[in-house]
Amino acid sequence: DELAIAALLYRYARAVDTRDWQLYRSVFTDDATIDYTSAGAIAGSRDEVADWLATAFAAIGMSMHHITNIETEIDGDTATVRAMFYNPMQFPGVAGTSQFGGYYHHDLVRTPDGWRSRALREETAWFTNPPG
Repeated sequence: DELAIAALLYRYARAVDTRDWQLYRSVFTDDATIDYTSAGAIAGSRDEVADWLATAFAAIGMSMHHITNIETEIDGDTATVRAMFYNPMQFPGVAGTSQFGGYYHHDLVRTPDGWRSRALREETAWFTNPPG
């Protein structure tokens, strides 16, 4: 289970960095909620957030999510996860690379298709060279 959960988080990172929004959706349940407000982004349903990210990331030159220190508590067919992230990005109009890091908090559920996130909350801990 822990390996499958780690693979889910790595798939999340790949989906965002390659701008594959169908792959991004596959990380989550259909009714998932996602909260990126600590990074100045939005909170909403899986599809609302995926559509918002598709527009926002069209202007971002590069991003490369690193997910580490995955702590998992599994209770039958549910799990809670806390994982660290580090993410360098190239924002339009910003000289140099911006970097930020923090924690992803997931509530996971086992589905017939494997583990999926039904809730994600990003906790941004630090940000260097932010846009605006």
